[in-house]
Amino acid sequence: MKIAPALETLRALPRAADVDLAFIDADKESYQTYYEELLPRLRPGGVIGFDNVLWGGSVADPSDTSDDTVALRALNDFLVRDQRVDVVMLPVADGLTLARKR
Repeated sequence: MKIAPALETLRALPRAADVDLAFIDADKESYQTYYEELLPRLRPGGVIGFDNVLWGGSVADPSDTSDDTVALRALNDFLVRDQRVDVVMLPVADGLTLARKR
């Protein structure tokens, strides 16, 4: 086991595209940064899962401008436009997004 900041751990991983599955459930403001570190390491057809993407419905509430909500909104907007992946958001529990690398 290694205990360290997540970004430090991700950057220490080999750059080879041999990861099949990754799951991100961490500080919401860093989701996109974690994604950018993981995507080059993901093989074509591999999947990254993002937890809490609906954030209790807050992402649909324009009056909620908390840092986490704004970060999740930005991530959702980014992923739907990212041509490197196919994306589906599942409205299960607090929301789960799956991004499959093309």
